[in-house]
Amino acid sequence: MALDFTMKDLLAATIDEGGSDLHIRAMMPPELRVHGELQPLSDAPLELEDSYELCRQISSDLHMQEVEENGGADFAIAYRDLCTEEEQAQEEESRLATRFRVSVFKERKRYGMVLRQIPSTLLSMEKLGLPDTVKELLFKPRGLILVTGPTGSGKSTTLASMLNLINEQRGVHIITIEDPIEFYHKSKKSLVTQREVGDDVPSFAEAIRRALRQDPDVILVGEMRDLETIGAAITAAETGHLVFGTLHTTGAAETVDRIVDAFPTNQQAQIRTQLAAGLQAVISQILLPRLDENGEVHGRIAAFEIMVSTDAIKSRIRDNKTNMIKSDIQTGAKYGMISLDACLLKHYKAGLISYDELITKSQDPDSVVAELKKDLGRR
Repeated sequence: MALDFTMKDLLAATIDEGGSDLHIRAMMPPELRVHGELQPLSDAPLELEDSYELCRQISSDLHMQEVEENGGADFAIAYRDLCTEEEQAQEEESRLATRFRVSVFKERKRYGMVLRQIPSTLLSMEKLGLPDTVKELLFKPRGLILVTGPTGSGKSTTLASMLNLINEQRGVHIITIEDPIEFYHKSKKSLVTQREVGDDVPSFAEAIRRALRQDPDVILVGEMRDLETIGAAITAAETGHLVFGTLHTTGAAETVDRIVDAFPTNQQAQIRTQLAAGLQAVISQILLPRLDENGEVHGRIAAFEIMVSTDAIKSRIRDNKTNMIKSDIQTGAKYGMISLDACLLKHYKAGLISYDELITKSQDPDSVVAELKKDLGRR
């Protein structure tokens, strides 16, 4: 039976409903993630040929070949790409400007796909909830700034906001290396060069090496996914560039450990020394359902842990005492640091998140509960 909707219809519904992700899977109805929860877009499940047809509507022959050979393909598309010129003339500009990051894959020999909506407008750092301390980091002449968190935690949005501020206020050359390119940045006060792994350059590590010969001031590494890329990013930060990168870790201490552990044992002492010298900050984030004044979920809100490199933290990294970084963050408010639990408590006291979210997402629930009891005692 022929489908009575197209991928263009599904993407329009995703935009209109404010969905963050669209899931296409055989034997299941299309599902949309709204405010962190999955909900079906229809009652009828997709047949095997339906899910294949929907994947085929937005995937090139090369992408489909990559799925066959490697089991998956990642790329980006714009809603505009699926519209005819006549349809574009009738559509709202906000829809046409919306882009999606696409992951097509096979599971149990069936075709599936997940599309993540990329916000069409860049939020300011204030709207994201990032403090002025982070803004100051963007004017550093060199070093490594890491934005970390689980998949779907808003890392790309945070990085895009940071790069946009640099683009508006500094006259520098920014090179982004992404797979795929998510946010398009027009050159403003800065000159922006955006390179896509696969189309413009073969790998992240190779792109970083080549970037060093292209007179960069700021380099964004979309994903530090292997030892070669991590090593190239650290070297770039050491040699006088401001480097931004992402890792799928939660917390500053865990991030440092993950980087060091990626290297062979005989190189780890050297990497700790390099990190201690070059790391400027680690910004870890998670996304939570945001409550409105009626206690109803309305959108999402980010909670951050921010570690700024001080002499004490450099010493912890160098001496392999990362277990002590948490306490340094807790006592480092004067340097602009904040622990995840402190940020969660702040959101809870402002009525922005639920008690369940506060407790389940905190790193030390017992301490959080004790802090709340202290507040009650003061009243």
